[in-house]
Amino acid sequence: MLKQKLDTLQQKQSTGQKRDYSLTFWRPTVGKQQIRIVPSAFNSKNPFTELKFYYGITNKVMLSPLNYGEKDPIALFASKLREEYNKENYVLAKKLDPKTRIFAPVIVRGEEDKGVRLWGFGITIYKALLALAEDEDVGDFTDVINGWDLVVEQQQGNPYPQTSVRIKPKQTPLSDNNDLVDSWLKVQPNPTEVHTQYDYEFIKKQLQNYLNPGSAEENTPAAGAESTPESSSPQKTDFTLETATAGNQDTVSKFDDLFNE
Repeated sequence: MLKQKLDTLQQKQSTGQKRDYSLTFWRPTVGKQQIRIVPSAFNSKNPFTELKFYYGITNKVMLSPLNYGEKDPIALFASKLREEYNKENYVLAKKLDPKTRIFAPVIVRGEEDKGVRLWGFGITIYKALLALAEDEDVGDFTDVINGWDLVVEQQQGNPYPQTSVRIKPKQTPLSDNNDLVDSWLKVQPNPTEVHTQYDYEFIKKQLQNYLNPGSAEENTPAAGAESTPESSSPQKTDFTLETATAGNQDTVSKFDDLFNE
């Protein structure tokens, strides 16, 4: 079953067909769902992977190159803005800072046949989960023998849904099927590899267009490149392309000074 799943994914990628991200990511829906966070196949000491994304720079959500140890032109530019402190620079630099999103491998109860998927969430849920892990009455809720299931509840909010998490009152094994547990611990999507990784020049071009809209044609991703549902979640922002540079050509000059020397 697992080999068939892998073959299907590889075939879709090689033929250019749209990838079925429901096999990779899990998103809570309105109501209650029961899940189990499992130990990570890529980091036995920590099931959580923190990744930084840029929202609103372009129509594509961009993964920061800092996540994979490479130079990030947006981070470099924000750092330059902060070197010359004034209100405009501070506001722009803060808006350019990447947003952190956390990913954990989960089994969804009732959907065990879909295997391990990635649950992406923000800082609020992350803090709640870390608090549970620090609770001496709970501890390692990912333990495959004496761990804990979680109830994730989502309520329709305005404008965004509100999500909460609580622990089930009884410790349970991950599964009574040892072979299934073994496969879940070994076959998992890698959080650092499932998102589109744009190169330095592409990201720099998007930043240039953001700072000086209309100055050049916007680059588009290479054929087959996709943004994942978990990285492309709509983000609330009151900062637009127009307000980024309205009456502030000095910002464009700073870009030129940094990247066109």
